[in-house]
Formats: sequence, C-alpha cells, structure tokens
Amino acid sequence: MTTYVERAGLSVATELAALIEERVLTGVSATAFWAVYADLLRDLMPVNAALLAKRDTFQAQIDQWHRDHPFDAEAYRGFLSEIGYLLPEPAPFAVEVTKVDDEIARIAGPQLVVPITNARFALNAANARWGSLYDALYGTDAIPGTAQGRGYDAARGAQVIAWARAHLDRAVPLAQGSWADVQALEVQNGILTLTVGGTATGLAEPDQFAGSAEGAYLLRANGLLIEIVIDASSPIGREDPAGIADIRLESALTAIMDCEDSVACVDAEDKVLAYENWLGLMQGTLTASFEKAGRTMTRQLDPDRSYTAPDGSPLSVRGRSLLLVRNVGHLMTTDAVLFNGQETPEGIMDAVVTVAAAMHDLAKSDGPRNSPAGSVYVVKPKMHGPEEVAFADTLYGRVEDLLGLPRYTVKLGVMDEERRTSANLAACIAAVKHRCVFINTGFLDRTGDEIHTSMAAGPVIPRGEMATSDWLRAYEAGNVDIGLAAGLSGQAQIGKGMWAKPDAMAEMLKVKIGHPEAGANCAWVPSPTAATLHATHYHVLDVFARQDQIKSRQKASRDALLTPPIMSGRNLSDEQVVRELDNACQSILGYVVRWVDQGIGCSKVPDINDVALMEDRATLRISSQYLANWLLHGICTAEQIETSLRKMAPKVDAQNAGDSAYVPMAPGFDGEAFNAARDLIFQGAAQPSGYTEPLLHAARRRVKTAA
Repeated sequence: MTTYVERAGLSVATELAALIEERVLTGVSATAFWAVYADLLRDLMPVNAALLAKRDTFQAQIDQWHRDHPFDAEAYRGFLSEIGYLLPEPAPFAVEVTKVDDEIARIAGPQLVVPITNARFALNAANARWGSLYDALYGTDAIPGTAQGRGYDAARGAQVIAWARAHLDRAVPLAQGSWADVQALEVQNGILTLTVGGTATGLAEPDQFAGSAEGAYLLRANGLLIEIVIDASSPIGREDPAGIADIRLESALTAIMDCEDSVACVDAEDKVLAYENWLGLMQGTLTASFEKAGRTMTRQLDPDRSYTAPDGSPLSVRGRSLLLVRNVGHLMTTDAVLFNGQETPEGIMDAVVTVAAAMHDLAKSDGPRNSPAGSVYVVKPKMHGPEEVAFADTLYGRVEDLLGLPRYTVKLGVMDEERRTSANLAACIAAVKHRCVFINTGFLDRTGDEIHTSMAAGPVIPRGEMATSDWLRAYEAGNVDIGLAAGLSGQAQIGKGMWAKPDAMAEMLKVKIGHPEAGANCAWVPSPTAATLHATHYHVLDVFARQDQIKSRQKASRDALLTPPIMSGRNLSDEQVVRELDNACQSILGYVVRWVDQGIGCSKVPDINDVALMEDRATLRISSQYLANWLLHGICTAEQIETSLRKMAPKVDAQNAGDSAYVPMAPGFDGEAFNAARDLIFQGAAQPSGYTEPLLHAARRRVKTAA
C-alpha cells in the first residue's frame, strides 16, 4: 500500500517525496517546487484530458466513416481534413535548436535503448560508447563458425582478424598495401606511418589519423573513432607482426534510458527506482554489483579517454554514450502523486523529475558530463498530432520555469509512431522547432496504431506482409523526407527502429546498413555488441552525404500513408489462420507472463520457433491489435483464439522452465498473466489507441498487491 505525505495540497508518495527533496532538487527549495508543481497540475491536467478525449472523438468518427463508406483515398483524405485529423502542411520552416551536442547533430551512429530500472543494463549502455570489434565478431554469428574449446581458439581468432583488417581497408585505407600486412605503426611529426612489407606508408587520407596514446592509435571514419590497440604481450598481440591486440570502435554514440515501453513501472515504488537510476547517471555515481564466476563484480561509469592529437595537444575523448531519457506519453496516470484525490498524469511527473535530476549534470563545471553543450535530452513518445506535440512544448517550458532553467534547455525527441503524427509530421516538428533534436520511425508501435485507427475498415493483411506494404514504405520514406525538409540534417537525429533479433548478427550486418542508406543518422540496436557491429556501417557510408542526395527525390505519397493495409477479396485457408493465431498468441503470452508476474518490461522472448526476439510493449500492441481486428471481422472466432491461447501457454511454460521465479500458466489458465493476455485480445478494439498499458498496469498492480 502506498503511503502519502501532503505537499502544497498534493498527496505525494512518501518515497517519491523523500527522493525529490533529499536527493533530486538542486537550486530550488522543496517548498517552491511543490507549490509550482501543484500549479502546473492544476493548469495542465484539464488540457491533457481534453487531448485524450479528442483522440477518442477522432477514432469514433473514423470508425463510423469506414462503416458507412467503401474506401476511396480521395474521399477519405477529404473526410480526415474536414474533421481536423489531417491538417494543412505548414509553410516551409527549419528547426532552430541551439546547444546541441555533436553526438546528436553532427555524428552518425548506433543508438541503444535500455530499461532505466535495471542499473546494470543502464551502465552497460552508457559504457557502450566503446566496444571491441574483435570480441563482437568472435562471440557471435557475424562471421561463419564458432569458437572451439574452452580457451582461445586461434582459428576463430584468425577469422576475426581477417574480417576486421578487411574492414579497415574499406573504412581507413592505406596509401599502399593492406592492413592485413601491417608490421608496425608509429607517429612521425604528427603523421601516422605504417610499415607494410618492409616499406613505410601512410593512410590514403592522412586526416583520418586522429591521435595516439601509449599502446593506442586513433583513427576516424565518417566522424566515428577507431582505436588500434597495441599490446605485444597479449595472446593475440604477440602473434601479430605489429602487436595489434584489438580494434575498438566508437559504438553507441547515444543511448536512450527508457521510462516507457521497456519497463514495467506501475506504482511509486517502481517510479522511484527509475528516477534513482537516472539521477545516478546524471550525477555520475550509479553503480551495480553482481555475481560472476563466483566473484562479486561492480560496474560503474567509464571515464573519458586521453590521447595526444596529431598537433601534439592533449585530446580528451568521451568514454560514455550521450544519454537521453524517454518519458512516458500523455495517456497514463500515476498514484505516486494525487491531486484532489485523483491520480495525475505520469508524463507530467516524468517531465518534472527527470529534468530536475538532469540538473546535476548541468551544474558540473569539470569532469565527465553527459551534455557538455548544456542540454537535457528527452524523448517523448506516443503523441498524436501537432496539438499534443505543442502541449509537450508547453509542459517542458513550464518545467524549465519551475526549475529556473533557460528556455529550450530541454530538447525533445518526437517519436513518429502514431498515425496522426505521421500524417502531420511537418506540423509536429514545427510545434517544437526550438526543441526538436530527434525524430524516428518505430515500425512496431506505428503498426499497432495503424491497425487500431483502421479497425473498422476491414481485416488487416497478415502480419508478415506489413513490412513490405505500401503504407509502411511511405511512412519510412516520409519520415526522412519531412525531417530533411525541416532542416534536421546537421542539427538533429533522424532515426530508424530496433533490430529485434539480438542473436542474429550476420543477418543484421547484411540488412541494417539499409538504415543509414535510407538517410537515418541513428538507428536502434538491442545490445552493446550489436552497436559495435552496426558502427561498421557508418564507417563506410557517409550518412550526411546520403541525406543530401535524398533531399532531391520525389516525396513519399501521403495517400499511400493513409491507405489502410486491408485484405480485399482474399480468403485465407484454415491452416493459415491457425498459424497466424498460434504465432500471435505465443508472442503475447511469452511477453505478458514476464511483464505481469515478474515486472520485466523488455527481454529476449523466444518466439514460436524458439528464436529469441527483443520484445516490449510495442510488439505486444501489434499482436493484440492484430487478433482483435481479425476477431472483429470474422477472420477467426473467439473459440479459435481461446484454443490457441491454451495451446500456446504450455509451450511458453516450457520455454521458461529454467526460471525459478516463473509461475506456469497451464493447466489452470486462470492466473493474472493469462487473463491479461486474453483481455488484450478480446478487449483490444476498445482500448485507447490500442495501447496495452491500462490492462497490463492493472494486472501487475494486482500481482504486486497479492504478493
């Protein structure tokens, strides 16, 4: 049970009040903080509620239009414009952002997203700025084969070294010869000289040499740093003619610390844990201890790295990723702060507390800082259209006033993952043109919203066909087109979504170069190892040059974007339907059972074929909306879905048999997790925007209360 203290007419969870007053606040008194927070809630809660009501009104109007009309693109576009869902394009404009760090604006590279409630994961992500290319290749399927035996496998090592040296030939070529034949490296008069076959040579582009240190040479490819590590005493270095022991890459330039889709925060206790970890990152004090091989290990933030620049001056290189924090959207409320006995918007609480915690970083005058430019980076998800984005601008302005920060200290990332935002993306960016430093596409949430918005239009195409559908291609291309037209290149990130197969690195290396090729100067990866491998794509492709090429192409079709992915005149076989039901039910159960019973918001969840996939609430939203849509339109029956759920539950139980904390769903099929999975499907059409949070939160709270 939550206990409360009274603050300026608010009921504040005791542990939250203590955290804010004793550890978070700096430069503002607790009395003033709570008084202004109460005013902020009084002013903004009605606006927040009105925006949510407008979502419901639009959805009801769209549902009715689809019931009354056969689909026609021109008529549909006219209808959406008439009701105010589709707005006129704004006059040409460009974002006007200042004090933006290079990792956001001027360097392209991978981006991690991690649950902020797991301190070890958060530290791993923050420290993923640098990663060993040798380790990433040696321990994954990125190159064929696997290491043999328990010690170092020299044959596997030779494979790794050959791949890495070939990559250096592509990314940082020599004037003569190959990196495979380098016998020595040294710096002479600020120039990197290499010996190949007994002959001295240099880099084909000498400016790619960035610096050196004892046992290390620093190179640069398209803005990303590469460190050649020399250690002739190491098992690898002593077998190398030049003593090269490793090649370390600047990997995850940025990392999003997530308070949203990848966590299961349902009460004050959970939120305090999230805020404590974010505060620790901003202060630089966060640590995490864990057992490994019988020893207690402690992880902490890595320091910056020191080199000598080619001109002989000291060169300090950042040792950690630039951190952004993802707040929750406008929908959910929290019982951590009550106003007149009512729950208050969780998104407002996130805005106030996460920005207040980031002030500890802003206050630093020396040592490692998250933002040397002096900004706080917040990713704001699940906003529907320009009005909601403008509300976020107002909210963070009020937070800046509360905390005494200059206007536009808070920079915003606008996640283009809702249909009304995609259809009005230029107007959304314009609404925060002084803050916008990030837009991205999120196939998963965006598909869930596409299905829900078009719920009454007809049965959607099979899930596997979504990735190649016309609306999705228009969505992905349009995001880049509009971001470039708004002047984001060189000032902000244009991102692409997650690689969901954390163990399929060979496939990722083959496929994910498509993201920088599409003009994305950041793209999400599921692990530090994946970040290191994905960084190799940015070494060989100049994203900003690619963006310049894209600017002149024909813009993506708005009509294609707004055409629902509906099956027309198609009949699926019974076998096809059952296969789709089983796949979706297994996915739903595999994720929900961990979320509800154990509070795990993101993890590797085996699919129906036992392939591990990264799952969060966005994947759940697709699966649940997909089945709700098919049920509504008679593609399947409630009995078929119930049969599939009961068939898949034992499979999910078996997949989790090694987890001592796991509670099986079969044979009772009556636990909170199983019932939540059922509700997500059978009540899916009625859920606000198809979101899964209301049902998940309710089930998780019941489990925590019972415990």
